[in-house]
Amino acid sequence: SKLQWSTAISMMVFAWLFAAFWSMMPLLGWGEYDYEPLRTCCTLDYSKGDRNYITFLFALSIFNFMIPGFIMLTSYQSIHQKFKKSGHYKFNTSLPLKALVICWGPYCLLCFYAAVENVMFISPKYRMIPAIIAKTVPTVDAFVYALGNENYRGGIWQFLTGQKIEKAEVDNKTK
Repeated sequence: SKLQWSTAISMMVFAWLFAAFWSMMPLLGWGEYDYEPLRTCCTLDYSKGDRNYITFLFALSIFNFMIPGFIMLTSYQSIHQKFKKSGHYKFNTSLPLKALVICWGPYCLLCFYAAVENVMFISPKYRMIPAIIAKTVPTVDAFVYALGNENYRGGIWQFLTGQKIEKAEVDNKTK
């Protein structure tokens, strides 16, 4: 079934309100922002590790990492099953979740470690690496989708070379 405009707009409004809620909480006193170790921009203040930080961290990770990760896992498993039935694999369905875990995993580990132990003994340059990796997610996702989808990959190839990609023999046999 096709996505209706009203559903798409409702989902977009929910996403913006959800993001606004979690960004505003530190400004309202639950959690706290501070400069990143190299003072380039803001992040969660994980230097304190107090109860306020720990409760915010656990709620944030459940609602912004674990639940979306579970939704991605179940959605892409469903898509994979559909691909499996049709015999047309158009996209590697495990890549988006792997990209999420690889890019956000180090930052999550650092924040969880800060909940139980003082992280100030780690050099600011090393504490900055997980934040930089996490900020690459939009770019990584674009590459995962563009290079992982055969239609987009073919379009990129055609744009760069002016040649169409020939269909693989497997596709010709299934027709």
